[in-house]
Amino acid sequence: MQIHVGIVTVSDRASQGIYEDLGGPALRQASSQNGWAVVAEEIVPDDASAIQRAIRQCIARGSHLVLTTGGTGVSRRDVTPEAVRAIADREIPGFGEVMRMRSLALTPNAILSRCLAAAVGPTLVICLPGKPAGAVDCLGFVLGAIPHTVKVLQEVPTSC
Repeated sequence: MQIHVGIVTVSDRASQGIYEDLGGPALRQASSQNGWAVVAEEIVPDDASAIQRAIRQCIARGSHLVLTTGGTGVSRRDVTPEAVRAIADREIPGFGEVMRMRSLALTPNAILSRCLAAAVGPTLVICLPGKPAGAVDCLGFVLGAIPHTVKVLQEVPTSC
């Protein structure tokens, strides 16, 4: 199955054009290297409603997987996990656990990360760090579970 990807960059400054978004392009390149097709990209401010709207737009454009970058730290403006949880059908805690555990080998600040994954309807949403290298590293840590998770979420339930 060809995985269709939506990428949402969460950043007040990038959404205002104050600085260039580097996280989105890094995830676009990683997606391409994994053989996935990027079908939607958005840059939004650190605002729960804007994040939710962008994720829903990616899903409407056919994304099986939505990757967010940014807003997973502990500052007051970091609201990506809360925004995703509010629209999720279920959280998938193992993704966040693995990303934090593996990231600790790279930086002690990984303990502050609030990266997570959740099912939003038939779509897997993975919230990644805002730093491009951190986003790509964390994606790599959970890469092996993504195709199976996407496949299961895309399955149409059958009645017993």
